[in-house]
Amino acid sequence: SSYKGQVGKIADNHIKRDFEATAPNQKWFTDVTEFNLRGEKLYLSPILDAYGRYIVSYDVSRSPNLEQINHMLNLAFKENEYYENLIFHSDQGWQYQHNSYQERLKEKKIIQSMSRKGNSLDNGLMECSMDC
Repeated sequence: SSYKGQVGKIADNHIKRDFEATAPNQKWFTDVTEFNLRGEKLYLSPILDAYGRYIVSYDVSRSPNLEQINHMLNLAFKENEYYENLIFHSDQGWQYQHNSYQERLKEKKIIQSMSRKGNSLDNGLMECSMDC
């Protein structure tokens, strides 16, 4: 299991289940989901933009680790330049609590947002994109 409990700072929920956006780069959503391909366990970590519901970047890895999240961010940051006031929402996964992840968002003036504990509907746009 990749569950590690609370390992860092839990961000406030700035989305509050408002999944609408009027322009790109206002609200991004992310999560990590596990799937099997030819008997091999893999982990998908995408970033979904609420405007247009398109994938900004993603990474597939054999383990849900910080390197995967950093690669996903690198790809997203390569494609986009303006992030001020962007709200980036996730669940409370350990990767998103990690200091290095949170610092990278701060450097870009991205507002981090997290679902309430055990409340998958708070990240409903992302959850439904991967599991519905």
